[in-house]
Amino acid sequence: MQDNKHTRRRVPKPRDLAPLMQFKKPQLDAKKRRLDAALTVEDLRTIAKRRTPKAAFDYTDGSAEAELSIARARQAFSDIEFRPAILRDVSKVDTSCTILGGRSELPFGIAPTGFTRMMQTEGEYAGARAAARAGIPFSLSTMGTASIEDVKDANPHGRNWFQLYMWKDRERSMALVERAANAGYDTLLVTVDVPVAGARLRDKRNGMSIPPALTAKTVLNAVPRPQWWIDFLTTEPLAFASLDRWSGTVAELLDTMFDPTVTFDDLAWIKSQWPGKLVVKGIQTVADAKAVTGLGADGIVLSNHGGRQLDRAPIPFHLLPDVAREVGADTEIILDTGISSGADIVASIALGARFTLVGRAYLYGLMAGGEAGVDRMIAILSEQITRTMRLLGVSTLDELGPGHVTQLERLVPRSRA
Repeated sequence: MQDNKHTRRRVPKPRDLAPLMQFKKPQLDAKKRRLDAALTVEDLRTIAKRRTPKAAFDYTDGSAEAELSIARARQAFSDIEFRPAILRDVSKVDTSCTILGGRSELPFGIAPTGFTRMMQTEGEYAGARAAARAGIPFSLSTMGTASIEDVKDANPHGRNWFQLYMWKDRERSMALVERAANAGYDTLLVTVDVPVAGARLRDKRNGMSIPPALTAKTVLNAVPRPQWWIDFLTTEPLAFASLDRWSGTVAELLDTMFDPTVTFDDLAWIKSQWPGKLVVKGIQTVADAKAVTGLGADGIVLSNHGGRQLDRAPIPFHLLPDVAREVGADTEIILDTGISSGADIVASIALGARFTLVGRAYLYGLMAGGEAGVDRMIAILSEQITRTMRLLGVSTLDELGPGHVTQLERLVPRSRA
């Protein structure tokens, strides 16, 4: 190779090489190493799948029937175009907001999830403690695997919300509501999209049961995941927020609990019994959003239950602008289903949501690394929210508006005769 006449070669000196030869200090903590390497929620999902038995992982990852609802919800977030503003001072960004009468340091909270300690043994305790550190709300499900009181002990000074499924046994349901009120939970999430359980085919194919059934298939699947089984078998047996113990399939438990006779009158009755904020979770039409707002709900959650109930259900993110226009001035709108990045959350706030809830993202973090994994999930979303806001040219959530987001059309209804 012939040198250019302006290039002069020389023998490199050690002092010149030193700045270029700085080696990264090895991380000896295997958990911290794998969590630090996770840069997205999808990365956490990959780790979670590797470390969790199939039946437990699929319970989190799966949804109903052909799983079209969740796929469409995720696609809706991909099908957006951001419209950034330039030359704005974004040296400081405030991600905090006020939701349901209290402060949250980030525009998302942890959604209520069932059977959580089966995903990873630290379960709700990990979620509640991580939420407390981050200054965001934590939601306990009726189907949660820690008691109302124990979750309060894990998050004594933070915001705890309780999610209620209205049982056929109304007296037993309201006993849970009373316990939550006595423990200082400030918000009740009444879930209304479960007259019956959805057809979650992955769970049926996996023989999902409580406690997990030790079949030859599950034992073989567990061989490369010994830590999960060690934790599961050497810690306190699964207990529920609402039941002492249950022995049977998930479907049998759900069918025992869910009540197909619940109506708007029941919702009004529950509101009269609850001293805090009441939110209706599972709204999927503008008409129902208006109806529950008319009953005095403090908030609504646009949600199709993460695609786990009715397949081909409405896409909450697509529904958001219309609902915000109709009832946004009268109630607080929360969005869930399909959220897997901070950009999804920023887009939701821009189009009229006051707040969002993350369920699968939380459980992926939990399965990937317990409490530290939940911390990592929150950090990932927080970093993405802050970066997206800066790139859009906004420094507070209140500056976000519909002008920052365009929803691109993929599924367009056919015109009707």
